[in-house]
Amino acid sequence: MDRPSAVERSLREAAPHEIFDVVRSLIERRHHARAVELLMADYAMTRLQPVGVLPHTRPPVSVHDSAPGRAFGAQEAHCVSDGSGSTVTAHLPVSVRGDRLGVLSVTLEAGAGGPSADVLEELQECANALAHEVVVAERDTDLFLQARRAERLTLAAEMQWQLLPGRSCARPEYSLGAQLEPAYAIFGDSFDWSASADDLYLTVSNGMGEGIDAALLTNLAINALRNARRAGLDLVDQAYLADQAIHGQHQGSHYLSTLLLRFHLPTGAVEIIDAGSPRIWRLRAGVVEAIGLEAQMPLGMFDDTTYVPQHFQVEPGDRLLFISDGVYDALSPGGEKYSSRALAASISATRLLPAAQVPRAVLRELLGHRGSGPAVDDSLVMCLDWHGRPGPVQDASSPTRVI
Repeated sequence: MDRPSAVERSLREAAPHEIFDVVRSLIERRHHARAVELLMADYAMTRLQPVGVLPHTRPPVSVHDSAPGRAFGAQEAHCVSDGSGSTVTAHLPVSVRGDRLGVLSVTLEAGAGGPSADVLEELQECANALAHEVVVAERDTDLFLQARRAERLTLAAEMQWQLLPGRSCARPEYSLGAQLEPAYAIFGDSFDWSASADDLYLTVSNGMGEGIDAALLTNLAINALRNARRAGLDLVDQAYLADQAIHGQHQGSHYLSTLLLRFHLPTGAVEIIDAGSPRIWRLRAGVVEAIGLEAQMPLGMFDDTTYVPQHFQVEPGDRLLFISDGVYDALSPGGEKYSSRALAASISATRLLPAAQVPRAVLRELLGHRGSGPAVDDSLVMCLDWHGRPGPVQDASSPTRVI
């Protein structure tokens, strides 16, 4: 059995708020680094913010047009020499299982040809180890959560972000990315995912109401669904029990539009319950299509609702996008709704981006339509790239109806 590296051992022994200080000290000693900085992606995924004791930190940098942002977007090391050529800064992605957390920037004395491949590999191992420990440390310290904030979150947004599983993840069979807007003042839109050896469960919810009421409703629904899923119940029973929990609490006065999906990883067969849902778009072989489903009652609208699953098939190379009503209902300054044609064009224009970057890019197009005024509703975009599992595929599908 391989023993943990010195970096991993040191991180495990450190207090949660000290793990970055430990990594910085190790890198400075081993590589004689001039500076080591950790930048965390903010909630809107537009800025990378230095970790430190506020307000004594350096200014944030843009995700879109900076050297650290290039490493963050490409998810690979990016090295930049200073003007005099005396130092070089290596920017390394800090990510865990596809969830992009930030960037570790290390400034070294410049050598011939820049840092060697071995040095970059060691630094990337430090960044990877730090990423795992940041996820664990967030249970016990606010340091890294505070560093992600470009502005103060509303209480409803605080509740929603704590509910989410992450903003991206990846396995050999699939890649996922999701984003919510307005990031610092979201109400009730939400998403959830969980994977086992052979199944991926996804939930996409379009919240009802505003502020704390919307956040409380979504928290109730997501936790009811998780409770049922973790009890080993199938998709139909998950929907039924969440429906009963919401109706039992609100007697039909509040309800939640939700998509529930189960992807069978070996075959690409998809089971889905459309409970008054957000909508699904598919990009296959360059063609953008809306997937039509038979809508059923939202969770909690009526007592004792019976849900019936539907089925379709995903193929390697497929991209699915799940879009909440806040996207379709967004109004321009002139009062014009964001059209399905504009959304399809945005999906096509972002086809070369990885799944983790697509939601932010689509929402940026939406902001161009809506303008700078305050949003009247949440907007949620989730992107799933299906790669498929190597090996023979069983036919477990029924035809997809497309509108």
